[in-house]
Amino acid sequence: MTTEPPPPSEDDPFKKKPQPPPDEGGGSPYDTPPPGDTTPPPYAGDPYGGGPYGNDPLAGMPPLADSGKRILARLIDMVLVGAVVWLVAWGFNVNEYNVDGENIEYGKSFGQSVIAAVLYVAYDTFLTTQTGQTLGKRLLNLRVANLDNGATPSAQTSLVRALVLWVPFAFCCACIWTAIAGGWSFFDKPYKQGIHDKAAKTVVVSTS
Repeated sequence: MTTEPPPPSEDDPFKKKPQPPPDEGGGSPYDTPPPGDTTPPPYAGDPYGGGPYGNDPLAGMPPLADSGKRILARLIDMVLVGAVVWLVAWGFNVNEYNVDGENIEYGKSFGQSVIAAVLYVAYDTFLTTQTGQTLGKRLLNLRVANLDNGATPSAQTSLVRALVLWVPFAFCCACIWTAIAGGWSFFDKPYKQGIHDKAAKTVVVSTS
């Protein structure tokens, strides 16, 4: 019995299709330049080293998503799943209250952090594996795609992406990590990837 995830379905409607050869009039501006042309291709500095991505891994894919919309989609997901986390934590009585005189301070216990990590990672992994879209991304017409072929990420890829995104958020540095992971795509070139995208080799594209 093997634990290897199944390969992406050939029926995936988002998977990039082979491009027509240049002599048929469908050449990409990122094709290998003719002999004597010393102009470097626009993606010669591919941070992944060219490899399986070629000179332009984005060819044939929708445009990259706006970073602001990505942040808004993440906030929607945080609110939706956060409400479930609070209800489950309350049901299992793992909320922590510190009473000091007349002041009652609400804190987050380790048990609540575990619940948050499990629910956020499961939510993100499952929905990304199904369609490439969490509820927040679906509302804002965004989708996660493999950088190399545009297909919906596999379960393994989606899990890696979700772990990098949500485990630090749940256990130690929610506000700081959200700002770093979410803000990274504003400055990343040329693929506008978050840290979690780099770990999983994914991008977020627009579906509208």
